[in-house]
Amino acid sequence: MSKKTFYITTPIYYPSGNPHIGHCYTTVACDSIARFKRMQGYDVMFLTGTDEHGLKIEQKAAEKGVTPKQFVDEVVEKFKALWSYMNIDYDRYIRTTDSYHIETVQKIFKALYDKGFIYKGEYSGKYCTPCESFWTDSQLDENGCCPECHRPVTFSKEESYFFKMSPFAERIEKLLTETDYLRPKTRVTELVNNFIKPGLEDLCVSRTTFKWGIPVTFDEGHVVYVWIDALSNYISALGFMNDAYSDYDNYWPADVHMVAKDIMRFHAIIWPAILMALDIPLPKHLAVHGWITFNGEKMSKSLGNVVDPFVLGERYGCDAIRYHILREMALGADSSFSNEIMINRINSDLANGFGNLVSRTVAMADKYFGGTLPTEREAAPVDDDFKAVVLKAVSEVEAAMDETKIKQALEEIFKAVDRANKYIDETEPWKLGKDESQKARLAAVLYNLLDGIRIISTLLSPFMPSTMPKVWEQIGASEADVTYDKLSVFGVLPENVTVHKGEILFPRIDVEKEIEELNSIIQKNMEAAQANLSAAEKGEAPAEKIELAPEISIDDFAKVELRCAKVLSAEKVKKSDKLLCLQLDDGMGGRQVVSGIAQYYTPEELVGKKVQLVANLKPVKLRGVDSCGMICAADTPNGVKVLFLDDSIPCGAKIR
Repeated sequence: MSKKTFYITTPIYYPSGNPHIGHCYTTVACDSIARFKRMQGYDVMFLTGTDEHGLKIEQKAAEKGVTPKQFVDEVVEKFKALWSYMNIDYDRYIRTTDSYHIETVQKIFKALYDKGFIYKGEYSGKYCTPCESFWTDSQLDENGCCPECHRPVTFSKEESYFFKMSPFAERIEKLLTETDYLRPKTRVTELVNNFIKPGLEDLCVSRTTFKWGIPVTFDEGHVVYVWIDALSNYISALGFMNDAYSDYDNYWPADVHMVAKDIMRFHAIIWPAILMALDIPLPKHLAVHGWITFNGEKMSKSLGNVVDPFVLGERYGCDAIRYHILREMALGADSSFSNEIMINRINSDLANGFGNLVSRTVAMADKYFGGTLPTEREAAPVDDDFKAVVLKAVSEVEAAMDETKIKQALEEIFKAVDRANKYIDETEPWKLGKDESQKARLAAVLYNLLDGIRIISTLLSPFMPSTMPKVWEQIGASEADVTYDKLSVFGVLPENVTVHKGEILFPRIDVEKEIEELNSIIQKNMEAAQANLSAAEKGEAPAEKIELAPEISIDDFAKVELRCAKVLSAEKVKKSDKLLCLQLDDGMGGRQVVSGIAQYYTPEELVGKKVQLVANLKPVKLRGVDSCGMICAADTPNGVKVLFLDDSIPCGAKIR
């Protein structure tokens, strides 16, 4: 009988810069799930890779004076080095510059064209270069910027091929609303309301304004755009429409695609539509996670707030970093990264919790029995409760992993860790060791602890694969003792198990000292990043590329009434993640203004500040809330920045 198969994928990463801790979550999460499934006996295919075509790569290569292929080759090696360092055990690594992938993409493009789903037209609209995304006016944010990265978009016009999306709208809506394809389900509403209900617009799938891409075989000058190029990797890597591999029938449809929220719509809407057009089965699940944020902002090279995982790994070990990022992020939500959160998590869970459990159990076995437990034991009722909690963790972890809820799985494991430490406090082995008549009871307690650690460490091994073999050596567990089929029973370790004292697994960290040193490193990184950024990356586009609106006269400008106003209060607009309702002192009795800045400022950051107010703008309703004017802000590569005024300027003062 053949093994059950399991196919899990990360998105393929865009190698436009050095990888950082923000790249790690998806890959570490998928690696942990893949390891867990292998432990369960599945035949696993774990795919990751790099998406190497596009305008941004072409521009980056030109800046460095190398070819696009030379540029991506260098960055890809950095990604592979990071995955090796983070102990990522992928089965296949795909690059969109691989010849077999190119073959598949060209065949898929031609097949969709022959089926009538792709047609030639002209693209005219808004384009975000950093995100490599086209947007309609209705999809832009409140400030007319990219709805994903909130940077300015440019007007683009070129001959292109388009993929028909509307024929699949109803099926995709049912996929999202009536199945458990999308995880978490809370993401469904925004996709349906923002993209499907307004009407799915046909998708631009070829470009003519740059050359770094896969050529369209039947129309010279066109290259296949990212949606068909990058998304097709999930099946080209299995040998679909190429001879490089023959795994398609074995592994497709994928069990889990895992992606970050900023590329959710590509995998929840565009990818299913392409598969439907090709009459190919759909993936079983799309798991969407949030971002790792730093001080409330998405990690960004341009901000310089990226955290180097190599630096962290050298200081604390890669398993501690793996554990931290997995433990902090609930599926679908953002995870806030800070040095203090990370160090406290390592200290509390790993050093004081699991690490201390292992070290003191092994130390007591060594102290009271010379390292080898006697076989004579005496049980007590408290043993049963301890064992029940540990065994319950096994079933809870299985259920959580089946739903790609890694944070919950780790929480269940550490409930067992906490119970084991409590068991030590309840049984007081140090007292039993002083009484010769209690040696049989002491032997039972220590054996239960060691076997409980065997179960806990086996459950932890997919998440912290480098450390758990060290644990097994210390508790005297053989490779045969830590298999999946032995997780649900106590009494697996040899009756006369022998422990081996070893190194401290997770040394306790001096919090204040480490935070000071890490903050210094990050500050230097931020300063260096800003110094090394190109003008384009800083948002300082070359003057010749700035497209100004038509000229106006001084009389036209005089029609705009700019006044100084003070923010008295601010609160979020209900049912909107982007809008804040501001109460202003405008020197004329006060007014209310609604502004799309909720993603960039908390209400507390605005209250008491003075702003530039467009005072004679016609009132409108935004999400049903009256807005009488507009405050001025600047678009930057890192989001919207409100233009604050000097506090000495009186409310109502005219700005000219």
